[in-house]
Amino acid sequence: MTLPVAILAGGLATRLRPITETIPKSLVEVAGKPFIVRQLALLRRHGISRVVLCVGHLAEQIEAVLGDGRALGLDIAYSHDGPNLVGTGGALRQALPLLGDRFLVLYGDSYLTCDYAAVSRTFLASESLGLMTVFRNDGRFDASNVAYENGRILTYDKTPGRRGLTHIDYGLGALRAKAFDGYPSGAPLDLARVYQDLLARGELLGYEVHERFYEIGSAAGLEDTRRYITSQEES
Repeated sequence: MTLPVAILAGGLATRLRPITETIPKSLVEVAGKPFIVRQLALLRRHGISRVVLCVGHLAEQIEAVLGDGRALGLDIAYSHDGPNLVGTGGALRQALPLLGDRFLVLYGDSYLTCDYAAVSRTFLASESLGLMTVFRNDGRFDASNVAYENGRILTYDKTPGRRGLTHIDYGLGALRAKAFDGYPSGAPLDLARVYQDLLARGELLGYEVHERFYEIGSAAGLEDTRRYITSQEES
């Protein structure tokens, strides 16, 4: 079974200004193509067929480029943030009618080369409400925020300067719609809080991946991702 994928692509991308003053982060050029086109092609290669884009800032530009996704071999739907900022968790909650009971989620600035099918199978074989992929980071690519041991997430803490954490939230998760039960309707909700609440309730699986992540959330990350994709195309 191929799970649908929610992509969180509604942010203001302040760290990439002035580039993102006139275009959304998803349309920033990476090796000759808009990043979202690169990201969707990667998902398609991994067998993904349905994508729901959670959009906000300059969303009409993204829709003009992608349309319904048929040109990319995908079925693309859009969930709009609306006039009020609802956060990453709130954006997913609003998109639930388009996503169904179980789905994958990743950030709109992440380029992740892991085995999506294996992540999906692990989640579908479980009764848990959520799954978080983690990567042994040891502070290399960003601040580590996860303690992970023997297949279990012990701690998920994004507090700056927290010591003793070796892994990082890789940026790909899996969730059931029930994970959003109980939160006040219409109130802002961060995805990190959803993960933390699931962990506290014993409802969050951990899945370790071993391929490093790439991202375009910062100028340095953007350049790193450009170099990686260019090297892959030249090889």
